[in-house]
Amino acid sequence: MIESLVMTIIGSDRPGLVELVAACVADHGGNWLESRMSHLGGRFAGIARVEVPADRLAELKRALHGLEADGLRVVVESGAGRIGAGGLPATLELVGNDRPGILRTVTGVLAAHGVNVEELSSECVSAPMGGGDLFQARARLLLPARVKLEDVRRDLEKVGADLMVDLKLSPVIG
Repeated sequence: MIESLVMTIIGSDRPGLVELVAACVADHGGNWLESRMSHLGGRFAGIARVEVPADRLAELKRALHGLEADGLRVVVESGAGRIGAGGLPATLELVGNDRPGILRTVTGVLAAHGVNVEELSSECVSAPMGGGDLFQARARLLLPARVKLEDVRRDLEKVGADLMVDLKLSPVIG
């Protein structure tokens, strides 16, 4: 039997951190399935999903927790099946002058409609003209089958006007 694990990993960034985790997984018969990792504020932060034979699960968990001696904190959770797999996949793109509360307001609209944020990436970049910072975000969403894309778009456009950000909500075709 195979067990699925989801790990969060954080530590001071330096070369070789991904190799440490990957070697630990491989040394315990695990298979690396997917991950998202990044340098954020001088730290290494990542999430990964792996599979491991059930009889090696406890051994792998101990080894991953042992990586704290190398400066990595690894939190391991059992993976689960896909939640809410039905519905309409969509993407959301957002760009506007940075200010506190943009993400809170936009995700509040999504939550009110029962929309699941499946993946989110964001960054602040220097505005090309006029100085200041631009906040940019891109999200992969899953709208429940009962929710109309147009209703979510309408409510997002309302808060977008208040926040002075450009929002683009599009269904994923194909």
